[in-house]
Amino acid sequence: MSGGQKALLAGLGVLLVALFAVAVGAGRDDTGDPGAPSGLVERLGRLGGERAAVDPATVRADCAEAGRLAFTGTCVLRVADPGGLRTLVLRSAAPFTVEAPAPGDAEFTVRDEVTPAADGTGAVARIAVDRATDVLLSCPGVGGCAVTVTTS
Repeated sequence: MSGGQKALLAGLGVLLVALFAVAVGAGRDDTGDPGAPSGLVERLGRLGGERAAVDPATVRADCAEAGRLAFTGTCVLRVADPGGLRTLVLRSAAPFTVEAPAPGDAEFTVRDEVTPAADGTGAVARIAVDRATDVLLSCPGVGGCAVTVTTS
């Protein structure tokens, strides 16, 4: 190895150590707020493009009643093929559970227990859908649930 290569290698080593020290020193002690992502995350999200929502008219369910899903226990939503990756958005004033197959070739089911936000905006579930699929909604407790399929 020549003298120039050794100097370049040493310089890269010093740069890596300096970057590591800055990353560790710039860290925060809190765990962060998932409801308020950093500016970098927001910019990357815009760069990737926002995923379009599933059209509520393409969602069918036996528990559908007056433009919303009203049920006690469970309800199965049948989402028509959206023609690409879309987001199924479900909103409710009460907690509910949602189960759906993961998009793509993944062979597992995603399950989430959704609870209303502390600011009173209600419970919101966003499910990635890329093909015709069934989504299972469950209502905890003895009372019924009312869930709405929205675009945002």
